[in-house]
Amino acid sequence: MTTYERDATMPVPPWPFTGREAELELLGRSLTGARRGTVVTGPAGCGKTRLLTEAVRGRDCVRAAGTPEGRAIPFAAFAHVLPGAVTLPGAVDLLSGAGTLVVDDAHLLDDASAALVHQLAVQGRTRLLVAAPAGSPAPGAISRLWTGELLPRLALEPLPAEETARLLTAAAGPLDPLTAGRLLGLSGGDLRLLRELLEAVGDLLTPGADTGERSWRGPLPLTAAVRAYAVPVLGRDCPREREILDRLAFAEPLEPSVDGLDLDACEALESDGLVHVGARGGVRFTHPLYGPVLRAAAGRLRARRLSPDPRTCTAALDAEASALVRRIDRDDVTALPTPVGDFLLAEGRPLPGAYAAVRARFARLRGEPRTAAAWAREGLRADPQDAACRDELTRSEGLVSLHATPRDPYDTVRLGTPGEAAGRLSGVFARHAGALARADGPGLDAVAEELEERGFTLFAAEAYAQAVAVHRDPRAARHARTRAVALARRCEDARTPALSGLALGELTARQRQIVTLAAAGLSNRQIAERLTLSIRTVGNHLYGAYTRLGAGDRTALPHLTRTPEAQPA
Repeated sequence: MTTYERDATMPVPPWPFTGREAELELLGRSLTGARRGTVVTGPAGCGKTRLLTEAVRGRDCVRAAGTPEGRAIPFAAFAHVLPGAVTLPGAVDLLSGAGTLVVDDAHLLDDASAALVHQLAVQGRTRLLVAAPAGSPAPGAISRLWTGELLPRLALEPLPAEETARLLTAAAGPLDPLTAGRLLGLSGGDLRLLRELLEAVGDLLTPGADTGERSWRGPLPLTAAVRAYAVPVLGRDCPREREILDRLAFAEPLEPSVDGLDLDACEALESDGLVHVGARGGVRFTHPLYGPVLRAAAGRLRARRLSPDPRTCTAALDAEASALVRRIDRDDVTALPTPVGDFLLAEGRPLPGAYAAVRARFARLRGEPRTAAAWAREGLRADPQDAACRDELTRSEGLVSLHATPRDPYDTVRLGTPGEAAGRLSGVFARHAGALARADGPGLDAVAEELEERGFTLFAAEAYAQAVAVHRDPRAARHARTRAVALARRCEDARTPALSGLALGELTARQRQIVTLAAAGLSNRQIAERLTLSIRTVGNHLYGAYTRLGAGDRTALPHLTRTPEAQPA
């Protein structure tokens, strides 16, 4: 068999490949080691196809994919590489000469193609990379690839939110954090849908006057691709069910006790997986895209009838702000639903400064400084003189480059001088000050864990980073460093003294040199050319650095290598 699809013919996706370096390395080993390939599973849109494409880039391979239309046609997935009339033994013989076979959407393979893939795995002469979505029924011949232990299975999790945000920035340029958050939320972790959403709103992104970031407010454009994802709700033709869907779109969540809510219709929607009822009884959509699509599709009169009354919105905003303040007062900033504020923001309606300031404060304490600053700007847009919003904007921007002068007792702990906070703090913050004053590594770890549980992600990262310097056990220090890096990556590029230059001091001079270049975005090949080293040597140094730094891959390096910026006098 000599018919191969060269890398040069593969379409190059416009989005960069990121966040899957460890998985890519694993697939690379499966194509060269003793195991004869891998089955990759995961939720729809998590990047299985892209991962397989990157794994075989530069290799000769045969590619095949299942389709709904071909499920009843024998060998439909391999029609481009097999003769018109072929038996299963003949197909196995023909494809045994292919060094690597990539099979996408394997759950849609016809039975003959599925049997062919299974027999090639049994034979073991062809290396197989097979992708199938998790939870979808697949032909028995495909599921037995991993259940029968013919091939190992790599179960992909959705790309972490911080990695998806970086991917979005790389594709679209700087976005206002509230716009980025809205797009990420609407996509539900589906990268294909995220791409479609970005394309849909591309012409609606407007640059900010003072930030250089683009933002999007207003209804969701109903492109054909966006509509395709919402067919389950758009195609619902039962009037009673459609009334519930439309009401839900303008007032999610709905309580089952609401007057006039047809419970039989609700049950039908729930059984078909379009809505779900939460533990406290609220009816919600099962996908975040459904509500915005239904709002955009509603006619003007229908939207006017279903839109919430402005007076009701004011009371609801006050209730949301009060709930957030109560959480803060209890030293708890774990996520809290804020549907009314989010709805008004998405629709582009002005938000009261008092409400925006509370949202900004809550986001800042959660370790989301850019989001906090964006909320403060929303409040200033409605009321340019709002003092609380101006204060939150200053504090949030300071987290990106924390000034040396503390503004409250806890800032002195974060800056490494806990003595100044003695007797002025309580709860977990007082325990943080005490552990730091005692140079108690395990105590700082315990404090960091509690801070993380309470939603204070940035403070937890700082406590872990401080623990690194005082731990006597190297293993404990590595664990603290790993946790500090993982949490810092979720903090929207916050730069604070505790996190700066977290672990470069533990590397050799050559490792520091290579890690610094890798953190700046250079590939192994570019680093090798600059330092006159072999690519293998660069890789070995990076591997050793990862081990010392407690990093999983190069995406963590910028958070480990950043140093404090010069502060203004």
